[in-house]
Amino acid sequence: MINKIIHYFLKNRLVTLLLLATIIIWGVATAPFQWNSILPRDPVPVDAIPDIGENQQIVAAEWAGRSPKDIQDQITYPLTTSLLGIPGVKNIRSSSMFGMSFIYIIFEDDIEFYWSRSRILEKLNSLPSGTLPDGVQPTLGPDATALGQIYWYTLEGRNPETGQPVGGWDPDELRSIQDYQVKYALAAAEGVSEVASVGGFVKEYQVEINPNAMRSFNVSIVDIMTAIQKSNLDIGAETLEINKAEYLVRGLGYIQSISDLEEAVVAVRNNLPVKIKDVAHVNIGPATRRGGLDIEGVEAVGGVVVARYGSNPLHVIDHVKAKIDELDAGLPQKVLADGTVSKVTIVPFYDRTGLIKETIGTLESALTLEMLISIIVVIIIVLNLRASIVISSILPVGVLMTFIIMRLLNIEANIVALSGIAIAIGLMIDVGVVYVENIIRHMEMEENKHIRSGQPLIQLIYKSLTEVSGAVMTAMLTTVISFLPVFMMQAQEGKLFKPLAYTKTFALVSAFFLGIAILPTLAYYIFSWRITKQRIQQVTHIILMVAGVVLMIVTGTWAYIGLTLFGLNNLLQHKWKQPQTVTYVNIAIATLMVVYFLSSQWLPIGANAGLPVNFIFVALVIAIILAVLWLMVLYYEQILRWSLANRRLFMTIPVFTILFGLVIWWGFDSTFGFAAKGFETVGWKTFRETKFWQSADKRFPSMGQEFMPALDEGSFLLMPVTMPHTGIEENLRVLEMVDKRISNIPEVELTVGKWGRVNSALDTAPTQMFENIINYRPEYIIDAHGKRARFKTNRKKEFILTDGSTYSLAKDGFRIIPADSLIPHKRG
Repeated sequence: MINKIIHYFLKNRLVTLLLLATIIIWGVATAPFQWNSILPRDPVPVDAIPDIGENQQIVAAEWAGRSPKDIQDQITYPLTTSLLGIPGVKNIRSSSMFGMSFIYIIFEDDIEFYWSRSRILEKLNSLPSGTLPDGVQPTLGPDATALGQIYWYTLEGRNPETGQPVGGWDPDELRSIQDYQVKYALAAAEGVSEVASVGGFVKEYQVEINPNAMRSFNVSIVDIMTAIQKSNLDIGAETLEINKAEYLVRGLGYIQSISDLEEAVVAVRNNLPVKIKDVAHVNIGPATRRGGLDIEGVEAVGGVVVARYGSNPLHVIDHVKAKIDELDAGLPQKVLADGTVSKVTIVPFYDRTGLIKETIGTLESALTLEMLISIIVVIIIVLNLRASIVISSILPVGVLMTFIIMRLLNIEANIVALSGIAIAIGLMIDVGVVYVENIIRHMEMEENKHIRSGQPLIQLIYKSLTEVSGAVMTAMLTTVISFLPVFMMQAQEGKLFKPLAYTKTFALVSAFFLGIAILPTLAYYIFSWRITKQRIQQVTHIILMVAGVVLMIVTGTWAYIGLTLFGLNNLLQHKWKQPQTVTYVNIAIATLMVVYFLSSQWLPIGANAGLPVNFIFVALVIAIILAVLWLMVLYYEQILRWSLANRRLFMTIPVFTILFGLVIWWGFDSTFGFAAKGFETVGWKTFRETKFWQSADKRFPSMGQEFMPALDEGSFLLMPVTMPHTGIEENLRVLEMVDKRISNIPEVELTVGKWGRVNSALDTAPTQMFENIINYRPEYIIDAHGKRARFKTNRKKEFILTDGSTYSLAKDGFRIIPADSLIPHKRG
């Protein structure tokens, strides 16, 4: 079957080229990276980390003013027992707090997310009468996971011209704007499941009763409550026909002001109406709060945007930002006493866009570096520029094909999934190396040296690939099968590591498919391409020379001078004494170009050291590694003979390696603890207390274990708690103090604190729990694609500003400079 595939694509080369073009175009359209492309984009869903949470749904119920015990007995327990019979439920957890009940229904992993929601709604709608107290209505939480909180923001009064905070808005005003304007606008953005409000004061009518007046008029609290309920409604009274026209008769009773509520009649005593204002005082006040927001010691109002389950978080944030731009013109503004205009502005303080783009940008850079390193190794080891081009083409096209498969199977691109592609790079390049090496071997045979094109070259390529395709397929299958235990993982382990196994398998399958389908045609065209006419050769070399100079001037990248050197070397190839010299010079030029691009992307010594120093370091590292590999190749036979002649001595090396690895992994005490116990049985009780043992145990404690990898996202979450009985006023004081003290740290850019919970079923924090989001100042300025931005400097390493002046850290001291005042590097 493999041989037939090779023969078909090698014979139908036009079909192969169309297939290659389709893979490249489709792959660019689906790539998760922020590439500027004229093609319509349908990228792979992107997030920073995989969602390893349980397959759960949340049911929340509110019973204002009731104690946790009442909530547990009358709401949580009846609901929990009623929901147990839902199919696919693994277990149910619940939490009862003051005024609120939360029930977490954990489903089996194979249960579809929205199917489970429909089953819960069916059960809630069929609850028997009397199961819950009157007025309690359980609600299903948003169709999102705990990782869905992707965008936090505050509402602030700012000068519309300068953007500086000017205030002028009370917390109740901002909360009303958030609840009745901002919340609904952002909830309409594509992919948004919920917009939850937090902070400020919710306005409500408050009736403060007068017990003495109630006693004198002989009315009860129930009478007052009934009067308020009945007064706040409209009543329809059918229609009235006058002069052949029909008119609707309505009784308008909705409360619109305090006076409307004060005029409501409670009872009639001695033919005189007793109104609300006669027995109570009515005003507008804040509702009871169970959560709030604080920015650097100042109380704030804001909200959190929750992304819908299965959506692309990056796209959801983009849609939210687009809605914010639309909403900005309609947000209210006022003129303050000093004449300053204050406009309500939506200001984000947690935006996962930066983390996602920085994470994906880091992985994009890692993949790029791996490809460049692989290309360098191929060029130097193979010593054939044409073969190196064919082999290296497997990598970028194979990665693009992997993105296509990820998009079709709806596999999210995150730090773990893309790591699978990074792991597979070495195996992907092996496919091209094996195939092309065998082609070169056949071409260098004496009977095949005259073959340069046509049907004989096709037959040679076909024979070369079919000889090794079975072995390559076996190697690929061995690697894929070795990942079967990863595919069998369940629950959190499966959600974390399965994407890595999938992407690595897709990358290997893509490389193998390209090796048997695309590579033969590329090899045919590249190995058969010859320019026979001397005039055309000279023109081509001159074009290369001019193109290198033009690209160097336009982009500012010196590496493009390599194209000029290519043209010059080929133009003067008659000057070389040996015919192969021109090939070796071209290989050296190509290697230096790739090393330059690798150095500019990697910068292992640091950005401040400059590109020349990093270039020299990278070149030395590559030279040392390749020299060691060459020495192993040259002296392999002698090393093998010595190892076989000194088998016992040689075996000490792997034994020592295994033992040393166990000591590092388990720790010295855990590895050799059995020896210490043996000495203790014969009376050496102090063997563990010897200086040698203590020193070794301290030096090799063990590697430790952690389920999730460490992720430095440039921010920190501090979660202090106070005593359970502390009041709201004390919580506000403590949160304000914490935020102010943290904000005084120079490295901290912004501190936002939250106490209690937001108005969402996803947040069940009690009032005494705090969450302080601490954003650090970045070490480097990050551009819109999550990559480190570079700016133009002079030879003194002074930044060149847009006004023509320079800025030096050494002379001017530390101060913050806006990024838009710096001139970007041409390759920025």
